[in-house]
Amino acid sequence: MMEDSKRFDVIIIGGSYAGLSAAMALGRSLKKVLIIDSGKPCNKQTPHSHNFITQDGLPPEQIAAAAKDQVLKYSTVTIHEDFAIGAAKAEDDFIISTQSGESFAASKLLFATGISDQMLDIKGFAECWGISVLHCPYCHGYEVKHQPMGVIANGDLGFEFSRLIYNWSKNLVLLTNGQSTLSLEQTERIKHHGIEIIEKEIVEIEHNQGYITNVVFKDGSKQKLSAVFAKVGFNQHSTLPEQLGCNINEQGFISVDDFQRTTISGIYAAGDNTTMFRAVSAATAAGTKAGAMINKELIEEAFS
Repeated sequence: MMEDSKRFDVIIIGGSYAGLSAAMALGRSLKKVLIIDSGKPCNKQTPHSHNFITQDGLPPEQIAAAAKDQVLKYSTVTIHEDFAIGAAKAEDDFIISTQSGESFAASKLLFATGISDQMLDIKGFAECWGISVLHCPYCHGYEVKHQPMGVIANGDLGFEFSRLIYNWSKNLVLLTNGQSTLSLEQTERIKHHGIEIIEKEIVEIEHNQGYITNVVFKDGSKQKLSAVFAKVGFNQHSTLPEQLGCNINEQGFISVDDFQRTTISGIYAAGDNTTMFRAVSAATAAGTKAGAMINKELIEEAFS
């Protein structure tokens, strides 16, 4: 039997925006909550967060620090700085083990574990990620509007992403990083809007502390740009949801319903690990909803 000090109503794995928002909803619902967080948010390099009313332009870590301070004012919420490495179902509880050797139990789990971006194998790319190599124009497009910009993509993605980014800058090039796989129609439509297609292989992104100066190609030529938009692959930051049987969809996200419930009873997920719509505001909203739905489920079970 797990001692009372290590048993909770809910364990939240991941203490960024989704996890903290869920913890606030649950703390305000008088639930005993443990947040396990390893302190490795995916936006750790991003200087400023945007497109979130009341928080626009603030550094992400400042938003998270304020949220943490507010959440911990609720006496039933605890944060444990650690990395969750194991999960198992034991009768009515889930048992979570951590890297430091601790174990905790709860009847409900929320995975707010985010994702791990897979950097392109281009020198300087990782150093610029989140600073001037960007993934979301809604989060960062306004700050680089009308400047010389590039899109690193090819084929259908290259066409769709170029069309999107063109809204923020007409001074745009499409970098296919090798032979174009665009269709003839896509190529003609892109060129019709004055977007140059460069098929040279990229070897380096020259930068100054993460801010792009040039894209360097294999033939030694360079393209001067202020920002680049790119889509990269990702892995789930935690493999525990899949180990517990949660379905991972074709896009690589944890499958959830409209109430943030996974395919396993008692397990919820919220934030970047569930959706391609990556934004602080979206993660915050998903966490709030998950917290409310978990509380509702706990109330229904206690009131049966």
